[in-house]
Amino acid sequence: MYRLSVAAGQAMVFIVFFAAWEVLVHLLQIKPVILPPPSRIAVSAWENRELLLVNTWPTFVAITLGFLYAVATGFVIAIGIAYSRIIRELTYPFLVAAQILPKIAFAPLFLIWFGFGLTPKIVIAALIAFFPVVINTAKGLTSVDKELLQYMDSLGASGWEKFTKISLPWAMPYFFAALKISITLAIVGAVVGEFVAAGEGLGYIINASNISLDTELMFAAIVCMSVLGILLFLVIVAAERLIVVNAQDDASGASATM
Repeated sequence: MYRLSVAAGQAMVFIVFFAAWEVLVHLLQIKPVILPPPSRIAVSAWENRELLLVNTWPTFVAITLGFLYAVATGFVIAIGIAYSRIIRELTYPFLVAAQILPKIAFAPLFLIWFGFGLTPKIVIAALIAFFPVVINTAKGLTSVDKELLQYMDSLGASGWEKFTKISLPWAMPYFFAALKISITLAIVGAVVGEFVAAGEGLGYIINASNISLDTELMFAAIVCMSVLGILLFLVIVAAERLIVVNAQDDASGASATM
């Protein structure tokens, strides 16, 4: 009942927001080319539904692949940082410096390096989404209760057993917190790539609509992108609820034998 009430409240926030937007646009007599009302955006989305659906797929592919590359490489490097002092001291300053650099500014360069198409979008999405995975996962792996690890040592557990039964389950909340951040950053990266180096995708539609001053279509593409991002975020939330609960049960089972 509580979750139903929360969902209804969340839906009401959106309804109030779009209703206020609609009313204010009409009251202030704002031109549609500057800010169209939600009703006209909905009409444009319906009229261009095939165009939007066709261009949603390449954006989804770029986001997903960039995100997966970021997660895979970030997780491996996080393990190295967590368990090797040499790797941590050598790579950490470089990672921080790489994160500070404005990767969006490198988008035209990626076009020269990787050509015109899917690859530069994946690269930009992966680079932008990479850093949170490394930092959060490494933090989770190094925050394990030392007494629990000592107990596993007393039982003669191998390093792999300590990692899979204690450290990894312990780090799961940190890891999924990073995934929630990274998926939003991957969306930004993929869209930026479509602005610069693509002939398809929602980012391309937004850019083309901006040039032609078709503000209604531009907002319709933005809405599609937002819906796509929310769905991807919810997938991670669902995976977190499924995996983290099991991981915490495993860790609790190990600690209960102490």
